Amino acid sequence: MFRDTLLSLLGRLTTALGGVALVVTLIDILYGVVTRYLVGQAPIWSDELARYCLIASTLLIAGNVWVRGEHMRVALLERHLGNTARRLLLGYQWLLTLALAVALTWWSWHYALSVGYFTSQGLGISRTVPMLAMPLGFGLLALQVLLYGPRALPQPGSDESTASAATPPEARP
Repeated sequence: MFRDTLLSLLGRLTTALGGVALVVTLIDILYGVVTRYLVGQAPIWSDELARYCLIASTLLIAGNVWVRGEHMRVALLERHLGNTARRLLLGYQWLLTLALAVALTWWSWHYALSVGYFTSQGLGISRTVPMLAMPLGFGLLALQVLLYGPRALPQPGSDESTASAATPPEARP
């Protein structure tokens, strides 16, 4: 119960932060378009800010999208396997996702710190600042994957989205 509450709170928080980054992107792009066509020249930092905010919004919501089963994947095999094979496959998928998320967190953290000597061309800030969205996003993904555990992911849009996680394939109608 605590795990599900924590996952729900993390999901809401990361979705809200990703939404803020997306709204900043929208405002920034609209500002750039208006200044480009009304003033004749868009600010140099506008495209760069939009790019960084889009990356941040995507990475911030990745864990919540994974937990809710809304990412693109094919679950055909896991639906047609027996209980033991299904559990092994789910454990493998979970372990692989967790390992990749942790590895990408570590790698992107070192990358973000390594570009600290450079400044961004348009915004004039250390490149570490926008690059920190990568380890933050991958770290949140790793945390949410770890908390979720090796369970079946929900399958939104299917009739058996709630039943498939708890009921083995043989017992379903």
